[in-house]
Amino acid sequence: MSTATGVASNANIVHESEAQRQFARLKMPAKVRFLGPNRETLESELLDLSAGGFSFRDTTHPLSVGGHHKGKLVFQVDGLGMAIDVEFQVRSVQDRGARVGCEFHNLRPREVAALRYLITAYTSGEMVTVGDMLNTLQRDNFAKARKGRDGGASMGFFGRLRALSFSLMIFLVGVGAFTYILNQLYQLYFVTHADSAMVSLPSQTVSMPREGVVQAALVKVGGEVAKGAPLATFSATMLDVLKNSLPEGQMTPDNIERLFSKTLQGTLTSPCDCRVVAQLVGDGQPAGKGAPVFELLPLQGQATIEARFPYKTFAKVQPGAEVRVQVAGESTSRTGRISTVSLQQGGLASDLRVSVLTDDPLTTDMAGRPAEVVIDGLPGNLLLDKVMAAGK
Repeated sequence: MSTATGVASNANIVHESEAQRQFARLKMPAKVRFLGPNRETLESELLDLSAGGFSFRDTTHPLSVGGHHKGKLVFQVDGLGMAIDVEFQVRSVQDRGARVGCEFHNLRPREVAALRYLITAYTSGEMVTVGDMLNTLQRDNFAKARKGRDGGASMGFFGRLRALSFSLMIFLVGVGAFTYILNQLYQLYFVTHADSAMVSLPSQTVSMPREGVVQAALVKVGGEVAKGAPLATFSATMLDVLKNSLPEGQMTPDNIERLFSKTLQGTLTSPCDCRVVAQLVGDGQPAGKGAPVFELLPLQGQATIEARFPYKTFAKVQPGAEVRVQVAGESTSRTGRISTVSLQQGGLASDLRVSVLTDDPLTTDMAGRPAEVVIDGLPGNLLLDKVMAAGK
């Protein structure tokens, strides 16, 4: 009798006993009932039974090897007859039917569970009952089939390519996540960022020499003026000009009224080759003596980066420390060094005022642009930038 395993209708699941390779051949009281070659019902006692097939004796009806048949295995359980529908194939015929070996085919999960329960109970000497049989059929008796051990040899070219692509994608996602986490930890523990920063250029202001009214600006905001060029005209009363130099004898009402009605014209001039950044007093508006009228930026001045750092970063914010500067509008960063460190004028403060000189001079037209200033935690090395640059 053949002991090959019967093929279930679902090839993706196997019985739990089959997964453990339990194949027992035993003699138990049972019968097989099927239609013979001449289409009559044949019933024979089983010689033996296993999970993969059975054998019986039939010398009166010749059976051919390889023939497929359908029938029933009949058992006596608890005084009741129980039949299991089976399909089988004749695999061997010995001594003209003295022993006919058959193999199960296309057994469904319920038939597999019932057959294995009967074999297991009979082998262990337990009493087979209807209740146990119903309980066996109700529970899940199947496990997932073991994966093949051919090392992927059965996979085609596209299957291997798909598996390789998926593995590579998972690897790249893992590397990206690890790099991101490493970058965040590096930025958190080793890099110091300024709270705020901007490009600064020492500006100059043009103030009113005396109290008066700004008549008209001769340049527009954003325009360039040469040193000594006129910026605007102003007018002041003669009384304001002479009030500190008149003797007491001339401070009569008539004389004061006469001096008040007379005006003196003047001109505000540029102290340098500059660019007009702002006009602080509009045309026709009065301004007191010393009031700023124009703000100018020298064309040939050296722009610096003015930044604020938290006071807790005092140990890293030291004159001469190397920094990295990113100015708004530029695609690449600059390197520089801290030139001065100070507190806010007027007393104690919670932040440090830092002036940075870049290795590549900043142009004056960058004045006022925001910037980012970073102090690397590893002196003399921008470690993460070098790693990222090497990977490009």
